[in-house]
Amino acid sequence: MKALILSDIHGSAIAARQALSFFEKFNCDRLFLLGDTLYHGPRNPLPAGHGPMGVVKALEPYKGRITAVRGNCDADVDLMMLDMEIENEFAVVKDGNMTLFLSHGHIFMPECFPADALHTLSPGDPELDGIPVNAYIYGHTHIWKLEKNFKGVLLVNPGSTSLPKGGNPPTFGLYESANGASPARFSIHKLDDGSELASSTIA
Repeated sequence: MKALILSDIHGSAIAARQALSFFEKFNCDRLFLLGDTLYHGPRNPLPAGHGPMGVVKALEPYKGRITAVRGNCDADVDLMMLDMEIENEFAVVKDGNMTLFLSHGHIFMPECFPADALHTLSPGDPELDGIPVNAYIYGHTHIWKLEKNFKGVLLVNPGSTSLPKGGNPPTFGLYESANGASPARFSIHKLDDGSELASSTIA
C-alpha cells in the first residue's frame, strides 16, 4: 500500500488540488483524510484559494480510495457535501502486519496513546481486539510530527496543507509498505515541490 496523507485542508481548493496531484506523482493507491476538510474554523483566517466546493470536486475522483475521519471543525452540513464514508472518531487500517490508527487528534491524545488502545476501543472485535497499533496518524495541530511517543507508538502528523503553524511550510504525508510487510515507511513532504522533510520506518 502507498497512501497520501492529508489533514486540515480547511476549505482551500488550491491546497487540495496541489496536494492531490501527488497522489499520481507518488503512485498512491489510498488517501488518508484526517479531518477539518471544508470549514476554515472560527479561529483561523480564510486560507488562500478558499472554496469548499472546489475541495469537494477535487476529492470526488478518489472517493473509493479514501479512508476519512471527522475533525473538530467538520460540521454535519459539511460532511453532507462529501460523498464518502467518514468515521466520527477513528478508523483502523490493516495493511499486512501493520496496524494504523487514524483520528483527527482532538479526542485521543497522541502523546500518551498506547499500543494496546484497541483492546479498550474495540472490545470483543475479533479483527481488532488485542492487536497492537504501530502508528497513530493524526492532524489537528497544523504542525508536522514524525516521532515515537513514550508508549512506543509512532506519531505521524502530516501538518496542514493550507494553514500550517509553528513556522512550517504547508505539508503532507506519505505511507509506504510493500504488501504490508516490514519495514513500513512514513515521510513528510513540502506541498510546493514534494521534497521530503523527514522520514521514519517501522521494523
